Amino acid sequence: MRVRNGREFLSIPGPTTVPDRVLAAMHRPAVDIYDGELLNITQNCLDGLRTVLGTAGNAYIYAANGHGAWEAALTNSLSAGDRILVLECGLFAVTWGGMAEVLGLEVEVMPGRPRRAVDADALEQRLRSDTSNSIKAVLTVQIDTASGVVNDIPAIRRAMDMAGHEALLMVDTIASLGSMPFEMDSWGVDVAVAGSQKGLMIPPGLAFNGVGSKARDRRRTAGLVTRYWDWEFRDGPEHYMKYCGTAPEHLLFGLDESLRMLFEEGLSNVIERHRLLAETVRTAVARWCRGDALEFNITEPGERANSVTTVRAIGTDPAPLIAFCREVCGVTIGIGIGPELSGSAFRIAHMGHVNAPMVLGILSVVETAMAALKVDHGEGGVDAAIRFLGKALEAAAQDTSGSLLPGQRCCDT
Repeated sequence: MRVRNGREFLSIPGPTTVPDRVLAAMHRPAVDIYDGELLNITQNCLDGLRTVLGTAGNAYIYAANGHGAWEAALTNSLSAGDRILVLECGLFAVTWGGMAEVLGLEVEVMPGRPRRAVDADALEQRLRSDTSNSIKAVLTVQIDTASGVVNDIPAIRRAMDMAGHEALLMVDTIASLGSMPFEMDSWGVDVAVAGSQKGLMIPPGLAFNGVGSKARDRRRTAGLVTRYWDWEFRDGPEHYMKYCGTAPEHLLFGLDESLRMLFEEGLSNVIERHRLLAETVRTAVARWCRGDALEFNITEPGERANSVTTVRAIGTDPAPLIAFCREVCGVTIGIGIGPELSGSAFRIAHMGHVNAPMVLGILSVVETAMAALKVDHGEGGVDAAIRFLGKALEAAAQDTSGSLLPGQRCCDT
């Protein structure tokens, strides 16, 4: 017996659910790529990205995925043989470092603490020991979607400043932009990379760089520059130069609409919505972890991301649970990825176009699956999540016009 017919829920950490408004904005004919409306849309998107990134610097749009944004950051600011320091905290910073090796960069990985965020004190000590300033860039992620960790970017910047080091700070915001606070300029980030398919709520296919003045200066001496990724070429006067060729029109239509949605809601409200829904998920998971089969991957509560929660399965394969959610109930949750988590974890995403009924429905299905499959778990996770969210929204309930009186039922007259 299956109960999946109806609208399916996608709860993987990218691609995320695309809003109907964005799909509708993309459902239109192509337009002239050299003149007219598209020029205004490009400018709106670039301005909007700068706002979301929190920068007065330059923004660039690529027809690519997040790996393209990684390569653009590296090739525009570094030369073959340059040394970079990669801050391990899961899968993706190290993967970014692997791309750097292919480009001919010398990559050093600063080992991370098991299941923890980056240790800023350890970073400071490593940079202090680099008296010759041989390290040209520090690479990190704000959120690693494999481990579910969030890094303290201001603390990483302070560590670099305390060490008096000249390296560029490059931050991957692919899983955090539009989900958690990010202030590129005030946090001292030199290059930010992002992608379209997570908090920005559009399909995969666009990648972004936010570039500060220090990184822009490094472009003048960078030896890895290629025409397609080149920031300088994309600053040229002709519209086609913004994309080094044909503009990805329909994705831009979607981006323009998704940015409009973010600004209509208000960025601070978007961030708070993600915080509340993430804590709702974590409340349920904490209750489930009272059994013997599950535990949070990230051990420190303050280091758990507001866009995805990674749950370890102890001594059991989570594949049947993931399959039950998808095949029986119509909810797709994320698999564990990376050497440590593949086949031993599942992930619940809560970013982008997501709201309370979606999150509570997903949690209900996961708890249903655990009950059906007899997974040893603490019961009442969904009830605890509802109580948390209800308490958190108590003030909003009091402010809602036309709300029921205390103790009044919906059918009372």
